[in-house]
Amino acid sequence: MSETALDALLHETRRFPPPETLARDANAQPALYDEAAADRIAFWEKQADWLRWDRRWTTALEWDPPFAKWFVGGRLNACVNAVDRHVEAGFGDKVAYHWIGDGENETRTITYADLQRLVCQAANGLAELGVQAGDRVAIYMPMIPETVVTILACARLGAPHNVVFCGFSADALRGRILDADARVVVTTDGQFRRGSPTPVKPAVDEAVDGCPDVRSVVVVRRTGGDVAWTDGRDVWWHDLVDGQPDSHDPEAFDAEQPLFMMYTSGTTARPKGILHTTGGYLTQVAFTHRMVFDLKPDTDVYWCAADIGWITGHSYIVYGPLCNGATSVIYEGTPHPADQDRWWKLIEHYKVSILYTAPTTIRTLMKWGHELLEPYDLTSLRVLGSVGEPINPEAWMWYRTYVGGGRTPVVDTWWQTETGAIMISPLPGVTTTKPGAAMQPLPGISADVVDNDGEPVPAGGGGYLVLTEPWPSMLRGIWGDDERYRETYWSRFPDIYFAGDGAKRDEDGDLWLLGRVDDVMNVSGHRISTTEVEHALVGHPMVAEAAVVGATDATTGQAIVAFVTPRGSVAADVSSGDEFVQALRNHVAKEIGPIAKPRQILVTPELPKTRSGKIMRRLLKDIAEHRELGDVTTLLDPSVTDAIRGRMSESGSED
Repeated sequence: MSETALDALLHETRRFPPPETLARDANAQPALYDEAAADRIAFWEKQADWLRWDRRWTTALEWDPPFAKWFVGGRLNACVNAVDRHVEAGFGDKVAYHWIGDGENETRTITYADLQRLVCQAANGLAELGVQAGDRVAIYMPMIPETVVTILACARLGAPHNVVFCGFSADALRGRILDADARVVVTTDGQFRRGSPTPVKPAVDEAVDGCPDVRSVVVVRRTGGDVAWTDGRDVWWHDLVDGQPDSHDPEAFDAEQPLFMMYTSGTTARPKGILHTTGGYLTQVAFTHRMVFDLKPDTDVYWCAADIGWITGHSYIVYGPLCNGATSVIYEGTPHPADQDRWWKLIEHYKVSILYTAPTTIRTLMKWGHELLEPYDLTSLRVLGSVGEPINPEAWMWYRTYVGGGRTPVVDTWWQTETGAIMISPLPGVTTTKPGAAMQPLPGISADVVDNDGEPVPAGGGGYLVLTEPWPSMLRGIWGDDERYRETYWSRFPDIYFAGDGAKRDEDGDLWLLGRVDDVMNVSGHRISTTEVEHALVGHPMVAEAAVVGATDATTGQAIVAFVTPRGSVAADVSSGDEFVQALRNHVAKEIGPIAKPRQILVTPELPKTRSGKIMRRLLKDIAEHRELGDVTTLLDPSVTDAIRGRMSESGSED
């Protein structure tokens, strides 16, 4: 086999040093790494001092593998750190959020003083329903201000929140409510998708029908649509909250007080309730938000274009930015073909200086063309971030060149729901970046790449990504299932956290993420990464996006099936694709080797994605193997899968 596409990139990669002006004034300086290396625990204690503690801790870390406690004996309130302390410091008039709705001409500007009043009212309302410290509250809401308010109200009361992405099915919601034993659910009558109202409460009603212990469902009026009503259980937000006092005396909680659980989806097993606590989580999300994005709270306008229903939204829309006193943009909508330049309008209007989004979104915007950016002034942007999956070098370069004007650093961040906060990333002002590389662990983080025996691989070697020391924002377990926690994350290598991702260390010692190790196909005995084939495909100048899955094959064991979205003139007529498909197959053979030629390439205008922008490869695998599709309720546009299935027989193939 010839050199892989990744190896070729490693040898030829361009390097981008940080701009001198940014390096001079950056929050992070090279000495930060030395400080953390000299005394890792003292380093994290210094970061914890950034927060307001009602009582300081007595022990920084208690480590009984695989269970950790950080800042033992300390007491604090997450909501006070996110909101109250900024108001008390005289920053009540500072904008916390610019909110832009997906409906017609909807905007709201919410200051820190506004947010404090709203959260206090919501906390009083939840308390009226009987919510106390330790009680779980399920939140099934779209990207509206009341979602943030509810999260913070729960944190203020010490009631762990369980935010469920507002797009999961009723069955998925029911399972999460039951597992968390939530007694109160907060939701909306509906939401807007691409400008049109879509009902939400019917899914909650269906879910709660199987949850006999749910005593209250609080409903925000969002669309004004008619909803079914259960007297004695359902209550309108405006009836419960709007008349409440706008002050609330918060209680300080133990640093290990559960803050929230977030359920990661499973394909065969039930979802895992990832548990995060308060002190360590807030310490690391605040630190990483300040350093990775070089946040200047007095001047920056920050936009994380994730959904609050995912961990990125929790850490980098809610807790990290608010703990740092940032001004953020929240946009209810997502990029869609009918409004292709909406993002550029928003960046220009709000003078966004930091943008954090997913590679799939970047590739969608890339597919629509850089010409759409030209009418808009994007010079306010100074840092660009990527999250969610390894970013291919072509998308990285497009992002920096066209969105960032060829001058902004790109911070490609690796982390997980389980890690709680960013773990591996460049630091603006410090790191010379390489397109597509995750670069180095952040100061205070101990990560390595190991082989099957758990031994570190040499430069140029690949293996498994692991974390070798506890970190403050680490998950504290799986809700109600310690044994599953041990088995899932700590059984592969003794006392070492196995992230489930493959990685490679280049000759400079920098890290390249290769995706999930279970996304490795076995084709005639050859182990081929789906990510590697995807990178080869999107390296073709006519390809905007690609998703690759392994499908069962009677001859080779598994066969490579690729789904490709073209750009440029090819996109005008995807049905005339034989020559294009053959060119792509040959391109993959050249980049990786003949064994990596996809058996089948389906050319399609769109790929199935969630509202957070992730490609649903699970559904593509179902299509490739001609199975019935699983749950499609999380998709941004469920009709995309029907269109792909309809085109399946038209795609080219080769034995």
